[in-house]
Amino acid sequence: MTILKWALIFLLVSIVAGVLGFTGISAASADIARFLFYVFVAIFLVLLILGLTIFRA
Repeated sequence: MTILKWALIFLLVSIVAGVLGFTGISAASADIARFLFYVFVAIFLVLLILGLTIFRA
């Protein structure tokens, strides 16, 4: 859950920076948020598949 929390924090930073006109910071933090979200989804899917197959014993 920590990765998802950091992704949401960077998303909020991106939105606030975009509203205030800091487009460079907004784009950078949006990229970081997107990357962290995809890492979270990948880890979630791996653990879901492992939970349904290997750890089911």
